[in-house]
Amino acid sequence: MPSFTRFETHDVRFPTSRDLDGSDAMNPDPDYSAAYLIIGTDAADGLEGHGFAFTIGRGNDVQVAAIQALAEHVLGLDVDTVLADMGATWRLFVDDSQLRWLGPEKGVMNMAISAVVNALWDLKAKRAGLPLWDLLAGMSPEELVALVDFRYLTDALTREEALAILRQAEPGRAARREELLQKGFPAYTTTPGWLGYSDEKLVRLAREAVEQGYTQIKLKVGGNVDDDVRRMRLARETVGPDIRIATDANQRWDVSDAIAWVKALTPFDPWWIEEPTSPDDVLGHAAIRKAVAPVKVATGEHVQNRIVFKQLLQAGALDVLQIDAARVAGVNENIAILLLAAKFGVPVCPHAGGVGLCELVQHLSMFDFVAVSGTTQDRVIEWVEHLHEHFLAPARVESGAYVTPTQPGFSAQMVPATLTHFAFPNGAEWAPAQLEVSA
Repeated sequence: MPSFTRFETHDVRFPTSRDLDGSDAMNPDPDYSAAYLIIGTDAADGLEGHGFAFTIGRGNDVQVAAIQALAEHVLGLDVDTVLADMGATWRLFVDDSQLRWLGPEKGVMNMAISAVVNALWDLKAKRAGLPLWDLLAGMSPEELVALVDFRYLTDALTREEALAILRQAEPGRAARREELLQKGFPAYTTTPGWLGYSDEKLVRLAREAVEQGYTQIKLKVGGNVDDDVRRMRLARETVGPDIRIATDANQRWDVSDAIAWVKALTPFDPWWIEEPTSPDDVLGHAAIRKAVAPVKVATGEHVQNRIVFKQLLQAGALDVLQIDAARVAGVNENIAILLLAAKFGVPVCPHAGGVGLCELVQHLSMFDFVAVSGTTQDRVIEWVEHLHEHFLAPARVESGAYVTPTQPGFSAQMVPATLTHFAFPNGAEWAPAQLEVSA
């Protein structure tokens, strides 16, 4: 019987701060980074599981250490047993009582669990010869529900309610799968909207986005209200009245500031305001949503677990739920969140961009379409034109839609040369001579 024999971590960082790619009001100089994991076995097939947690530079070494702390829960175990019951495997990590103390179920350890769980799902999908979305969408309602920990959720979503949601979607699965393979999944782009970009660059990239078939773009806001009003005016003049413009404050404001700022932008018809305040402030989000309607409130990329998502939904605090593939504890917890969103009738538009997040979340949205919500109405996946070339099976967008991946796995595997060239601090990209040139 094959067992797990390798648990290999890498600190991979990209110097995106040099061109202000990824810049926003709260994170002005990010270096997009991956705390990266490879899980190997002694099976004859030679397949590996790849996963990662996304960070923006300093602290990536801490995230790598957190992932490494989970190695003893994997090494030496029987591969078939671990992958056969991914619900029990998920609980193995989350229920480690000593590591749990560091959360519980939040922060660096939860993100570490996401890297390990996602790497195991990558391996499971590769062994099945299927892309992850297709593997999940082919599972029975009972198998999917067995992946979910309903502890802390049953006042909002019970196992029986989750089964009913999945069973209701079951009859149309085959037709939606074919539609997905033919048409892909709607995308929107954040590429024009980084806060550090000049007005000229914003206008050029916004115009190009429309020409490329996008029906929604996003601008970062929250630095200076007058600048934001000017930039929104330029964007609206460039894309016209029919293109949705989402805005993203990246947690910048207090509740009252958020309300006033969004009202200043309202004449330019923003589609949503994303992360208007602290991701932990459920009641603050609810107050903002009530005050700024009909502008929608979107949040989720920094929401720490399914329990906070539950409360946001219960409190009527959001119009758009934004899952993140590597913030909560991996695929299993994201399935729980997708089921919660379906129960409350709230559309899911994942957070992406970063390092590899586009590659991962496409699978979750596509699974949601086929097997959970059954619709793409008001659902789009974020797209950012950064760093896809570092992945063996990069995500692709054509005519404003994600091209449905067909390669087996979770699309998480990086090009081997990337792991050495961008290794921090000793990779060639971070060598002293290179750093002096870029300074």
